[in-house]
Formats: sequence, C-alpha cells, structure tokens
Amino acid sequence: MTDVQINYLNGADVARLSLTDHEIMEAVSGALAAQSHGQTVVEPRVHLVPESSDKGHFNVLRGVIQPLGLAGVKIVGDFVDNYKQSLPSEMAVLNLFDPVTGMPKAIIDATRITDMRTGAMTALGARFLAPRNSRILGHIGTRGTAYWNIRLLDHLFDFEEIRVHSRRAESREAFAQRLEQDLGKKVTVTTTWEACLDGADILVEASRLPEPAPLLKTEWVRKGALIIPYGTMSALELSLTDVIDKVVVDDWGQCGPGRPYGALRQHVDQGKITRETLYAELCDIVGGKLPGRENDSETILFWHRGLSITDIALGAALLNKATRLGVGQKLQF
Repeated sequence: MTDVQINYLNGADVARLSLTDHEIMEAVSGALAAQSHGQTVVEPRVHLVPESSDKGHFNVLRGVIQPLGLAGVKIVGDFVDNYKQSLPSEMAVLNLFDPVTGMPKAIIDATRITDMRTGAMTALGARFLAPRNSRILGHIGTRGTAYWNIRLLDHLFDFEEIRVHSRRAESREAFAQRLEQDLGKKVTVTTTWEACLDGADILVEASRLPEPAPLLKTEWVRKGALIIPYGTMSALELSLTDVIDKVVVDDWGQCGPGRPYGALRQHVDQGKITRETLYAELCDIVGGKLPGRENDSETILFWHRGLSITDIALGAALLNKATRLGVGQKLQF
C-alpha cells in the first residue's frame, strides 16, 4: 500500500494560524460560490443524542467541494452544561478526504472552525440582506459562535450600538468585556430580550433553549430589519413570518419538512414556510443568480442551519496556511 501521511492540526495550531477576518470571509464565500454553480455535495446533517436533546447532542455534517478536491465529515458535540466543567459548549473534529480515492488527508480540531464559519455565514447573510446603513445590532446568546457573529458583522457595518443578552449574567458581562477589548468600542449588556432586540437593524438569535419558547416577539421587529435565528430550539413566534417579505436559508435540504430541530422548525412543519414561498438559498444570492435586499423597507429572515462545505473550506484554508508557515504535524495512516 502507498505510504499515507495525514495532516494533523490541533487546537493550538489552529489558534496559531489565526485566520484573518478577510481569510475567513473569502473561504466561506468561495464555498457558497461553488454551491451556487453545482460544484458541491451537501448532505443533511444527522444527529446522535446520547441521553436527551435538552442536555446535548452530536451533529454529523458531510459534504464535498469539487474545486478544492476535498470531501469532509465534521462531528461536533453541542452540550449545554459544559461551562460547569470549564469546557466550551461546542467541540468538534473535522476529517478531510480525497473525494476520488477516499484517502484520508487531514484531521483538524474544528472547534474554532465551527465558531468562525457560523460567524461568517451570519455576516455574509447580512452583507446581502441587511439594511445598507445598519447601525444597531441586537444579539441574543454568548456561545462560541456568538463572538464571531459580532466580530464579523462589525467588520462589515462598524455599528454605532451593539447590544448583547444571555441567560446567565456572568456570561454576558464577560462576553461584552471581551468584545469591547477586541472591537475597541462600547458593548451594551441588556437584562431582557426586549431591551436587546427591540428596534434593532439586525437581530441575531443564537440562544440555547432546552425546548421551544416564543421569546423573540414579532412586535419588536421593525420594518426593514434583518432577523438571523439559528438556535437548535425555536425562540420565534409563529406570527414572525407574517411580517417577513423574504425568507432566505443556507440549504433547504436541511431546513425542509421532516428534519429535527431548528429555529423555524415549527414554521416549516405548519406550512408557514415552504419550498414555494422560500425566496432563495444564500448561495444563489452570493453567486449572483438572485438579488438580495432590493430596498430598505424589506423585512428579511435568514435562517442558517450550518453547511458542511463551509467547514471544509475553512479546513482547506487552514491547511494551506499551515503548509506555508510550517505549522502542524504529519501522522502515519
């Protein structure tokens, strides 16, 4: 058998490589462009629930990006109470393969990748769908992905006001302090969902609810706003879609009927969002097939569930940078 060496990047390697905001956005944009041109395979994620979904579960994401010559499988654990053991709630491993031979090519700590690619999807959605002069961001949730949501959104919009909220006071205070240090601007900590979201130009809902609960009220959404929910359990009122002009998703295959979980699961299952009423998948907007926001009065909803190809694209970007800088290890297969 041919000698096979696998590239291995651990968490310290990924941190050392420190992809820039531009590198992250470019990698994810490239994945969506490939998706738009039919050069990817995206299979709906599957779940492994060890005990009960309110405590946590594993997501298994699978995909192929033909222009990069890579297939990938990412396994990410999502466990709510990990903070009690000083662990991140989401930890992940990405495995990359040659899609022609199946030969393993890399093993990468994908915890940071998960955070970065989620933030990049949020930011890319806002680039095409948010009001052009967005000045106020309201963000629910402080998990790892939340930092990259706000960092990359602010990279695009340079907000005048950033509001954050989460269930635990200690987490939202520490989160705001980190953001203030990294962004060099004030971040407002709010004690209620309403104070965080009411009247914001961009509303991001990244909560971690144990079960669906309509905590984001439709009446807080101003006309012309962009709403980006991606919690596992829905925090949205069923009436929200009644005030929406366009619904955009990352992948209808993962959002459509018959799938578990997701911020708009009830809306889909009750027929308030269908394939026919869906405006677009984000890749079609990024790829220029459809316009995004067409005027400032459009109220738009962008729901992303997580694309395997964005993990693969960031994994490839990390591998390329690691090769240039001599970072990482080779493992004998």
